[in-house]
Amino acid sequence: MRKFRSVGRRGFLKGAAAGAAAIVSTPPVLRGQQTEQPARPNGGARPNPTTLAADTGSAPAEGGEARVVENPGSDYMVEVLKSLNLTYCASNPGSTFDGLHESLINYGSNSNPEFLTCCHEESSVAMAHGYAKIEGKPMMALMHGTVGLQHASMAIYNAYADRVPIYMVVGNHADAAVRGAGVQSYHSANDMGALVRDFTKWDDAPQSLGAFGEAAVRAYKVAMTPPMGPVLIVASHETQTNPNMQRNLRVPKLTLTAPPAGDSSAVAEAAQMLVNAERPLIMSQRTVRTPNGMKLLVELAETLQAPVNSNERMEFPNRHPLAGNGGAGYQPDVTLCLEVADVAGTARANHARGAKTINISSVDLFMKSNIQDFGHYGADLDLDIGADAEATLPALIEACKKLTPADRKRAMEDRGAKIAEAHRKQRIQAIEEGQQGWNASPVSLNRLCAELWPLIEKEDWSLVSWQGFISGWPGRLWNFDKPYQYIGGQGAGGIGYNAPASVGAALANKKYGRLSINIQCDGDLNYAPGVLWTAAHHKIPLLTIMHNNRGYHAEVMILERRASQRNRGQERCHIGTKLWEPDINYAKMAEAYGLYGQGPITDPKDLPAALARGIERVKKGEPALIDVVTQPR
Repeated sequence: MRKFRSVGRRGFLKGAAAGAAAIVSTPPVLRGQQTEQPARPNGGARPNPTTLAADTGSAPAEGGEARVVENPGSDYMVEVLKSLNLTYCASNPGSTFDGLHESLINYGSNSNPEFLTCCHEESSVAMAHGYAKIEGKPMMALMHGTVGLQHASMAIYNAYADRVPIYMVVGNHADAAVRGAGVQSYHSANDMGALVRDFTKWDDAPQSLGAFGEAAVRAYKVAMTPPMGPVLIVASHETQTNPNMQRNLRVPKLTLTAPPAGDSSAVAEAAQMLVNAERPLIMSQRTVRTPNGMKLLVELAETLQAPVNSNERMEFPNRHPLAGNGGAGYQPDVTLCLEVADVAGTARANHARGAKTINISSVDLFMKSNIQDFGHYGADLDLDIGADAEATLPALIEACKKLTPADRKRAMEDRGAKIAEAHRKQRIQAIEEGQQGWNASPVSLNRLCAELWPLIEKEDWSLVSWQGFISGWPGRLWNFDKPYQYIGGQGAGGIGYNAPASVGAALANKKYGRLSINIQCDGDLNYAPGVLWTAAHHKIPLLTIMHNNRGYHAEVMILERRASQRNRGQERCHIGTKLWEPDINYAKMAEAYGLYGQGPITDPKDLPAALARGIERVKKGEPALIDVVTQPR
């Protein structure tokens, strides 16, 4: 029987030398070649051109030599992108944009935008989603052809429904005459934007550098005009890689569009309805675009002495006496809806009991046909103003003040005092409810949030995760009074948003020195956990605390309700909905991705010390994860 032995270093070198004897040539020197050695070795010899072509689906240059390209088109593209003040570009690498990638890191010095390495395109776009909700401007996401754009599609849809601007670029081998067979064809499309056109605000596929400059600047302008949304530029691979033969190409100037304010007569009518109301209510969902937006909303509420219900983003200070629905028994006779998604439902309920509804929203100024993010038609609205709500608030406040006589002011003050007392009672009730299940194991969510609050209340903190799946406990127990302290949720309800959006928001918070906090659902993290590596690699400080209920509990409850409706047992409702057997150890997952990890924690008495250690790590500039095994809700 033949014996197999290790080749050994000496034998390998001898064989390699013999095999290479007939191949004696000097590799071409590229003009832009880096002379410094990389920080870490690449781990092996470079493949020959034929092997490289087989791996990437691209044809090798004739003779295996690369030709020198001076002044490639992608350099001009980078100049345009720099003019837009795009600070970061999140991307998973791909060959359809290799020209732009190379120009970003070499010609553009990997600065403004800085390239952020992601493990999934959904993470790239969701990071940009979270970033924009903190920073108030788009972040760039760069995607690879048909496959990358389809990976990103859920995150794009979330941003579209959430009215959040994202600047997206996707590579494409547009010219079939030079497109390679195989992989290059699979990753190309005649109309790349069609893949996501139903849920992007605007897209374009420029076929020249001059057209790219115009389209790229227009895209930013469109994204930032309310209602905001994601935009897409398709970057032709040939335009990226061919030499720029157009001399004196200029970069178009960006001039942002002023947000549209409401018609003055309609605003006056709305003000009169609100001033005359006995029990007005303000509902605000996506009004606050800037820090000044919250100040304006507070001023309007105090002018009218009306309660403000805002349950999406941080629109109104939650401990303000006018925060909430006005208390038990407060039936509004006039409701003002500001950038509210489901305005039709509110109007229908009001109309049924003789109350009136005013709507101020930019959504009617832009909508599409297929995706139903705009909700039902508001047939029961009494006054509908198509405008940006924040831009309209100054005129509405002024009109309310002018139309309020002295006797109405006294009545408003009396109403405000009653609302404030109801708010005080609700706060006491929330604190009492926060003590329920205090010593329970697994850990109760109210205990988790209660233990975290005294550790962060003196910090400049920001909750960058959604409260919907944690019963809103931070909003019930913490003091929110700044717009960046809560950025809301997914937009379209797509799971997988929270982890990457939190990383993107933490990236935006980093330059302000804020403590970013993510209370992370376990099911959501498992969609694309590679974003933890991105946070570690790019040193993005973020405290992630797992809400590890070992399942998709919203679906558990839905399935249990369906089983009860059908008079069947609930014993099997864990099938297909629980994440156990084996249990996932998220602390070890974090460590594998390069983060500081603790847990799993099941005893609530261990929480304070663990949370303090995690905060200490984050304040040093690194991400940390604490795995807390929790009650279902």
